[in-house]
This record gives sequence, C-alpha cells and structure tokens, in this order.
Amino acid sequence: MTLVRRPLAIRAEIAVPPDKSISHRSLIFNAIASGEAHVSNLLDSEDIRSTQRCLQQLGAEIAWPEGGNTATVSGTGLHGLFESDDVLDCGNSGTTMRLLAGLLAGNRLLSILTGDASLRRRPMARIIGPLRSMGATMFARTGDTLPPLVIKGGDLRGMHYESPVASAQVKSALLLAGLYADGATEVTEPSASRDHTERMLTAMGAQLTAEPGRARIEPGTQLAPLSMHVPGDISSAAPWMVLAACHPSAEIRLTNVNVNPTRTGMLEIMQQMGADIEVLEERLSGGEPIADLRVRSSQLRATDVGGDLVPRAIDELPLVAILGAHAKGTTVVRDATELRVKESDRVEAVTRVLGRMGATVHAREDGFEVEGPAELTGTRVDGGGDHRVGMLGAIAGCLAGGETQVDDDAVGVSYPGFWGELARATGSGVNA
Repeated sequence: MTLVRRPLAIRAEIAVPPDKSISHRSLIFNAIASGEAHVSNLLDSEDIRSTQRCLQQLGAEIAWPEGGNTATVSGTGLHGLFESDDVLDCGNSGTTMRLLAGLLAGNRLLSILTGDASLRRRPMARIIGPLRSMGATMFARTGDTLPPLVIKGGDLRGMHYESPVASAQVKSALLLAGLYADGATEVTEPSASRDHTERMLTAMGAQLTAEPGRARIEPGTQLAPLSMHVPGDISSAAPWMVLAACHPSAEIRLTNVNVNPTRTGMLEIMQQMGADIEVLEERLSGGEPIADLRVRSSQLRATDVGGDLVPRAIDELPLVAILGAHAKGTTVVRDATELRVKESDRVEAVTRVLGRMGATVHAREDGFEVEGPAELTGTRVDGGGDHRVGMLGAIAGCLAGGETQVDDDAVGVSYPGFWGELARATGSGVNA
C-alpha cells in the first residue's frame, strides 16, 4: 500500500529504466547467436528475469548478477538450444511467452510454456494460428487459445502472413520462427508496430528487409553476437510526461529516452494536445534513436486517438485518460480493443479508477472517452496486479485533491524503482 498526495511543485531530472522490449530481445536474440555478447543497462525487472530463466533452462549461458544491470550472454548458435527438463515459466510476461513460442517452434524440442494466473488468461491464438500454418505442432487450453502452450518444434516452412492486427509480439514470433523455416517468411500488418526486432536482427547479420508495416526474413543465417547499451524506455517515461504536463507547477527532464518512431505515439498524442514538450540532444545508440525530453506544465486540449497511433502507444494509452481529464473537451481513444486483453482489461480499469476519482469516463468496446477538465479527488486504487494500472493510479493521485491509496505490488514488473522515484520527484507527496 502506498499513499499519494498532490505536491505543490515538481522539479526533477529522471533517468527512466532501460527499455523493456529491447531488454527482452537482447537476451533472446543473443542466446541463439554464435559467440559472446555484453549487454549493459539491462532492465532488472521480474519480466526480464523470467526471460533469463527460461533461456537458461534451454541451455543458454547468461551471467547476470542479482541487482546488476550488465549481463554476459554466451550464445548457443541457431541450433544449440536443448530441451528443458521442466516447464518454462514466463511469469507475467507476454513478450517472453510469445517470442519464445516463435523461437521454439523452429527447434526440434518439446517445450511447455506457462505463466502466472494473469498470463494464463491472455490470448495466444494470434500466434498459434500462424505458427501452425508454418508447420509447427502446438496445443493450448480452451480450444487452443490460452496458456499453457505445448510446442513440438521443427520442420517449418516459410510463408506470407497478413496479420489482422499490428502486433510487434506476433511479428517477432514469426520472424524468429522464420530463421528456421524452409523458405522466406514475410509478415505484413495493417499499420506499423514497434520495429526493435527488425533493427536488432539486422544488426546481428540476419537477411532481413523491412519497411513500415512489412518485414521479410530469409532462413539459415547464423547470428553474430550484439553487445549493446539498452536505452531508456519511453513507456516508463510516459507517466512522468503526463504528470508534468497536467500538474500546475512542474518541469521534468527525462534523460536518454528511446525515441524510435515506432514507439513515440504517446509523444505525438501529447504534442497534438498542446503539451509543452522539448526533444533535446537527439543521438543514436546501438541503432536506436535516443534523446532527452523536457516537459512542463501545459494547457491541454482534447484530441481523438486512433488508427496508426494506437500500436505506437498501446502500453501508454491508459495514461491518455489522465490527459483527457485535464484537457478542454472530450478526448476519445478508439481502435484499441487490444487494451482489453492486456494484463487486465485496461478499458475497465481506466473507467473504474478515474471514475472513482471524479472524472467523467465512458467505456467503448474499442477504447474510452473522457470529458474534461475535471477536478480529481483522492480515493483508493486497486491495481489488480497490472503494473500499468498501478502507475495510472499513482500519477492520478499526484494530481488529485486529498489522499490516494494505491494497493498494488505489480509496478516492479516494468519499473522496479518507481515508488522511490515518485517520492523524490514529488518531495513529500508519497508515503510508501
């Protein structure tokens, strides 16, 4: 339980945690490379540790001390993984499960992927269907839709897959499987999803071509190890961006943030709402663009979020509800049905949490609507085991009158130091 109050002013410089998506991929891809890689600024969170443990069970050597942020990965090569003598526990991480499903579909191993209660409720048909079309033998619960997954890998054939949704996890699973297939594998999407997989595999020597909404990989290329420094995660920067823009007296500078164009949907949403944001010192690190972001108190106007913006801001969309509650007019988030099948139903969570705080929020089948501006009042927030909902409640509580109690222990899944950083940024505004 954490108590949160609105501070009088906020002045802070914050180094946000390393990018979670890139951290996952740096371990998985280097685990099947031919040689040793050193990954610095690796996110030490529960999700990434789940990926580490699963890869170690499959024979990859990963030296990553507890509490450290640098790992040495000794790759097995494309065909060096071996069969685990136990089930592979992905914890709460959908990225771990979906990417490993693609990887293991191409290896002649029997594997069982499971996870915690939340992960076992998340949909897996979206990867099972296309992987089966490539020749994989896969089974799952509830009509082959829910984990655990049973995979008997090997004997894949390349294919062209038109994904009905823009999903980096689906795309990445199929590209990994394509490394082992007979013939090329091509994935097209209705709009561009995040492209960390394409950037990283290309840097490791894969025969991969990509453009927004399309990626094609040729099989068989041995991957070279890729040592890298993981940039800061824009999804972890988003709560601070929202806090600074909505608070009446705030300025926050966020350092070394990944500003990959496939991830900057939230930045663009805030800019079109009139947020005072500066992008400073743009540069490249490991093939990924990074920059510092400075955000100040802003006069916000309502906006309509949908289409191509959605996959580029999917993890941050719940925070748009806070922006909408502080903007003039009605803010609409549409085309975001994916929000209902995350760690929780995030549409329901947004309407429940902000509704209890006094905002006028209406659920849509594919998103939500928020009428603003609203005066928020502190309340009790149950994150329901969803790290994004826990952070949503914390940021909203720092903007509300009175005191907000956040009952959630899942924030560490993606942001282990969040509560301490919030206390430092807001002074006496947090009592953990």
